[in-house]
Amino acid sequence: MVNTDQLFADIERLQVVIVGDIMLDTYWWGNVERISPEAPVPVLSRTHTEYRIGGAGNVALNTVAMGAHTTLFSVTGNDITGDLLLEKLVKENISTQYILRSDDRPTTNKIRIMGRNQQMMRIDDEVTEDIDASIEKKLIENFKKFIAGENISLVIFEDYNKGVLTKNCIREMLDACTEKNILTTVDPKQKNFFEYKNSGIFKPNLKEVKEALHLPEDVVDANSMEKIHALLHEELSHKISLITLSEKGIFAQSSEERVIIPSHNRDIADVSGAGDTVIAVASLVFAASNDMVLAAKIANIAGGLVCEEAGTMAINKKRLQEECVQLL
Repeated sequence: MVNTDQLFADIERLQVVIVGDIMLDTYWWGNVERISPEAPVPVLSRTHTEYRIGGAGNVALNTVAMGAHTTLFSVTGNDITGDLLLEKLVKENISTQYILRSDDRPTTNKIRIMGRNQQMMRIDDEVTEDIDASIEKKLIENFKKFIAGENISLVIFEDYNKGVLTKNCIREMLDACTEKNILTTVDPKQKNFFEYKNSGIFKPNLKEVKEALHLPEDVVDANSMEKIHALLHEELSHKISLITLSEKGIFAQSSEERVIIPSHNRDIADVSGAGDTVIAVASLVFAASNDMVLAAKIANIAGGLVCEEAGTMAINKKRLQEECVQLL
């Protein structure tokens, strides 16, 4: 029997660093009742606009929602969108002291046009080239100085391929964490997929893994997933593979054990941000318990819960704990 009260209390004592691409998620909500006379496209009558924190910021929202003290390292543009994003982060009690501002790039803004609770279109306002050398150097210096002076339990690398996590950042930050014996977890994307060597937990989704390893779509079972873990480990020398399998659940493997945890039945409204919740919750539970299977089980529950809400949404800690008591 899992003592969830003790586990969640232990999570609240963790000090977490998140490094990666932060962005603003903008939602234009409205109604669609006619087709445009100018082109065969629906006309949205906008009723209201909503701004949410996205990317690595959404991972931070989840770690804060779980009670962990959280500091973000990232880069935004020196623009109105960046001002709005930082303001929202501060309101959520997420430290923005180490978020750098750049005059050379806009703050990533993903605008979703929503009609009748369904996404009709997404507009991405962004630059995805690597941050310039001066910003990169400052980011690395700040990171090393911060972890040297604090009792950090966990560093999460949240890579959306928007240019913050350069090869130099990844290498130097991971090395600094290894020196300090800090747990590192990674949510990778295609561009830097094999740069995250010697990490603690490596958490791609199945589609990303198969594209990176050039594997065909095939049956998801314990043997095939074990082979995928072996191929990843050969490239990365990481400790744990945690691979999300969409509606099939989550696979986890270390040198000692492996498990496929099926998903629970849910009324799915939106899968946006579910991966952010999974990496946040899995990382926190593992940091608090050193139990890979428990981390995968609770992250599986958490990912399903946020899929019941429209748009990116942080985990509800109280509801997660209630479901853990029921399902574990």
